[in-house]
Amino acid sequence: MALRIGVYVCQCGLNIAGIVSSEEVAKFASGLPGVVVAKDYVYMCSDPGQAMVREDIKKFGLNRVVIASCSPLMHEKTFRATVEEAGLNPYYFEMANIREQCSWVHDDKEKATEKAKRLVEAAVRKASLLEPLETIEVDVTPAVLVIGGGIAGIHASLDIADAGFKVYLVEKTPSVGGRMAQLDETFPTLDCSSCILTPKMTAVGSHPNIELLTYSEVIEVDGFIGNFDIKVKKKPRYIDVNKCTGCGACAEACLLKGRIPSEFNCGLRMEAASYIPFEQAVPAKYTIDPDRCLMVTKGKCGKSPACQEACTAGAIDFEQKEEIIEFGVGSIIVATGFDPFDPKLKPELGYEKYDNVITGLELERLSSASGPTLGKISINGKEPKDVVFVHCVGSRDEVVGNLYCSRVCCMYLAKQAHYVKDKIHDARVTVFYIDMRAFGKGFEEFYNRVKEEGVVYRRGNVSEIYKRGDKLIVRAEDTLLGEPVEVEADLVVLGIGMVPRVDSDDLAKLLKISKSADGFFLEAHPKLRPEDTAVDGVYLAGCCQGPKDIPDAVAQAGAAAAKAMIPLALGKVKAEAQIASVDEEACRGCGLCVEICPYGALELKSVFRFGELKEVSSVNEVVCKGCGACATACPSGAMQHKSFTKRQIFEMIFAATG
Repeated sequence: MALRIGVYVCQCGLNIAGIVSSEEVAKFASGLPGVVVAKDYVYMCSDPGQAMVREDIKKFGLNRVVIASCSPLMHEKTFRATVEEAGLNPYYFEMANIREQCSWVHDDKEKATEKAKRLVEAAVRKASLLEPLETIEVDVTPAVLVIGGGIAGIHASLDIADAGFKVYLVEKTPSVGGRMAQLDETFPTLDCSSCILTPKMTAVGSHPNIELLTYSEVIEVDGFIGNFDIKVKKKPRYIDVNKCTGCGACAEACLLKGRIPSEFNCGLRMEAASYIPFEQAVPAKYTIDPDRCLMVTKGKCGKSPACQEACTAGAIDFEQKEEIIEFGVGSIIVATGFDPFDPKLKPELGYEKYDNVITGLELERLSSASGPTLGKISINGKEPKDVVFVHCVGSRDEVVGNLYCSRVCCMYLAKQAHYVKDKIHDARVTVFYIDMRAFGKGFEEFYNRVKEEGVVYRRGNVSEIYKRGDKLIVRAEDTLLGEPVEVEADLVVLGIGMVPRVDSDDLAKLLKISKSADGFFLEAHPKLRPEDTAVDGVYLAGCCQGPKDIPDAVAQAGAAAAKAMIPLALGKVKAEAQIASVDEEACRGCGLCVEICPYGALELKSVFRFGELKEVSSVNEVVCKGCGACATACPSGAMQHKSFTKRQIFEMIFAATG
């Protein structure tokens, strides 16, 4: 079949035309072998631009199309759909990036135009060697795994379950709720956090389409979009949840009552080895701490376990073992949240050295009516009169390696300054800030309200906190006055930021997803696909993707839920066609490609060749993402990448180098 190639050069407004002569590039392309039509147009991605391509395919009988415009990441799918609508195999399309790789990185118009010509010629040469590819379809398991039971995981689960699909919600701790459950109120409206969250927690616990797996963690993920195989480890609570009534008799009888720091209350309240995280916990069932309980750690507790004797329901069961639960899902949503920054990494601020230096999260528990002080802000039984808040502890800090802004700290400290003024009317409150970021709806108004309540904001970097007599001294540089200052305090509250969860590396390996430089999970595209990952069928929601407040976390959770439901609603998914292929004759069965594949798409299989059994590599076409790692590693050249064969690549190199 004779080649009939159409080349289209996009001006992209002035993004390309400002530095590259699209007319010259199109004229040059018209003289390349196999090219029967070459045009330039202001916006190829526009409806008229796409219509021109479709019309020319029919008018000139084109069997290859090259479009020189922006990054394939932006519009490759758009243009493939365009050529497919005109009756051409979508993989007969090739794209040359003359925006990001040419016009945006050069300022010499003549040289940039020449480079654009080379890029277009490379694309034309490759296009002449393209082969038709066909996508394959696989059936979808109509269920979703949601990892993490905070507000993002809860919201995503309810959206999916309400749409009629099965949800497996896996939460590592004994109750859903996440960090939001620890908050007293939410900014800027000062809504009661529990009042908002508890109904949703109750809903996920009782929804017929949600299987809630608390005190559990995902330990294995195999498969691909539409057909993930999941293994979950359910840890023993040593309490039968079907028998437990939540009465608390076991905790009252526990010999360690009042001796174990409550994790939920940031260690500000002591509890027993048998505990319920908080009053509104879902499920409202007790759990025995396996690291503290004497029966679990030592095999005995006095003459007999006091909790077992006290439980009239007979729910205590020290014979419980780990359970492994297996199921299949079509999509996965990661909503594992964040960890608070550890202020001990900033020793100059005196955290743990001084009892009256606390974190913002600890102040939330002190301010909460269900907290350790029943809502009274006090330290060692004393009500503080001079309170200092310190911004950006662990955020925007090169020393600790966190260059990003945690986004929520400015506003949660403003909210907490309001707590103090509301509960201690004569308190003197000072806030040291670097920059005030009140970016959200109603945030600026709330910030102004707090200042009107008498809170003093000082722009300054806090360098040290030390003790002088009974008072803490906060030493800082006032960057507006340009002079050092010292402020006395009875209480210092550190505005700690958000950091990636300590177990995020393990989950990234399990799901084969990437992390960005800041340590949070990496989205597929920061603007166009913020809830997607590079792995099809795996989506992100909430603070696991980066710091955000509750409304943003909920919004992303809704978007992730919508994306996760698309393959479920369609019932089938299409697998990528540009994947690896194996020349079994050339394959030596060394297994190097199997080891290097990041997606687990390759395996060795036994085949008969020339009367003997030999091992060759085999590609799972649904799992393969076409990354090309196997093709680059293969010592025998048996692995090839469809649409990126060695011959195609060499032709592009020859064209690019003249």
